[in-house]
Amino acid sequence: MSHSPWWRGAVIYQIYPRSFLDTDGDGVGDLPGIVDRLDYVASLGVDAIWISPFFKSPMADFGYDIADQRAVDPLFGTLEDFDRLLAKAHSLGLKVMIDQVFSHTSDQHEWFRESRQSHDNPKADWYVWANAREDGTPPNNWMSLFGGVAWRWEPRRCQYYLHNFLSSQPDLNFHNPDVQQATLDYVRFWLDRGVDGFRLDSINFCFHDAQLRDNPPKPADKRVGRGFSADNPYAFQYHWYNNTQPENVAFLERVRTLLDRYPGAVTLGEISSEDSLATTAEYTSGNRLHMGYSFELLVDDFSAGYIRDTVSRLEAAMTEGWPCWAVSNHDVRRAVTRWGGEHPPAQLARMLVAMVCSLRGSVCIYQGEELGLPEADVPFEALQDPYGITFWPNFKGRDGCRTPMPWTADASAGFSAGQPWLPVPDAHRALSVAAQEADPDSVLNAFRAFMAWRRTQPALVGGDIAFLETAEPVLAFVREADGTRLLAAFNLSPGDAEFVLPAGEWEVLEGHGMPGAQVEAGRARLSGYGVFYARAA
Repeated sequence: MSHSPWWRGAVIYQIYPRSFLDTDGDGVGDLPGIVDRLDYVASLGVDAIWISPFFKSPMADFGYDIADQRAVDPLFGTLEDFDRLLAKAHSLGLKVMIDQVFSHTSDQHEWFRESRQSHDNPKADWYVWANAREDGTPPNNWMSLFGGVAWRWEPRRCQYYLHNFLSSQPDLNFHNPDVQQATLDYVRFWLDRGVDGFRLDSINFCFHDAQLRDNPPKPADKRVGRGFSADNPYAFQYHWYNNTQPENVAFLERVRTLLDRYPGAVTLGEISSEDSLATTAEYTSGNRLHMGYSFELLVDDFSAGYIRDTVSRLEAAMTEGWPCWAVSNHDVRRAVTRWGGEHPPAQLARMLVAMVCSLRGSVCIYQGEELGLPEADVPFEALQDPYGITFWPNFKGRDGCRTPMPWTADASAGFSAGQPWLPVPDAHRALSVAAQEADPDSVLNAFRAFMAWRRTQPALVGGDIAFLETAEPVLAFVREADGTRLLAAFNLSPGDAEFVLPAGEWEVLEGHGMPGAQVEAGRARLSGYGVFYARAA
């Protein structure tokens, strides 16, 4: 285990910089704010941080619409601020991963500004351009994930350009080798600066079908997706041609070849396709991505059967790669609300941390998850997310999981001296870092205790996994490494639950800081949202 790469079994703490800490009073978090709170992050016992985009951007999609991949947006600070962040994180033993958005740019990017001018400029073929049909309509039926058709008319070229997301996020043409090389060049820029890895946003969206074939319709009973609602017309199609094309595999191998020149550098790909588990297995096999990250546990379905089936299917398909799991991020409702309702109990927050950190793979923990923060109810007039504004009230967007980090219980939660860009709910101020650090029984202190304990359990960090057939609501599996077998069980309900231990002698493990279980005559009784660990004698 000591020779395993640092990222295998790592716990990666996601920082959404707009909402972490504001140091200049403009109501938006910044890089100096991250620097100021890195000691706190290190105290959690995590291995790395992943920082969502902080690059130059008009912020139509809050940084995922990049106008310059090598520049820090002044809203967040400077390159020198990033260098300070990197140096301090490394001094604290934290690896630093940053977002990269390959598939598209902002329409304010100099590449697109040039490309849109004519059919014969040097960047003319850097984006996905297509002629209208004879009746002037778009070239095919592809839809944007953010609502409506995925094509926008550009009068300067008298052509449509493709945008899988916002119309201000034109898709790059990765069939052009110059685009691939330019992408590798800016990845190298950050590697040379010292970053330890990249979270690759929407990595399966780089290539499109060169023939621009129509996506086939999807039956109404199949209109479910990861990260979008069934009333979004995007759900009305099988997305066979606007993403996840076979050419993407060779490009991922080029990315991996580059990273292999930087010992320890790692890629974590976000994957959302028609079969995300199969794509994750494909993209992490051979000399491609180091890890895959999908939306499969970021859904409303919360049952032992669903989790067991999802992880087992990926395990069966992923014969070479390494998974990364998450139950919360900046794009979905917070887990304790999705799975615990409007007033989720603290026990649920504790159990979820233990459960996701006990699965085989690495783990992404979203800021505030260590506090058990519920989803914030942001009123329509305070919404910032264009996705939520478009689909209100059926879908309220992503602002509810992006509200500022509550450091204290005061009016702005210790986040800013100014007006925070999103309101901080009362429920979050009550769960502030300051309040929880003063409470020995808090979710935060349980999180720290569990992370410290997990580091002492090699089977949890890097071992194999085998699920046990248990009745709802108990999820149970055995992790094994170097001859040590560790049993883990989780009660996914608020009421007591029992399960029968596997045959053999089991030594109950303590010290993990989680609500526990009572064992008698080969049976374990777990309290509501209880956790149980034992080692084979």
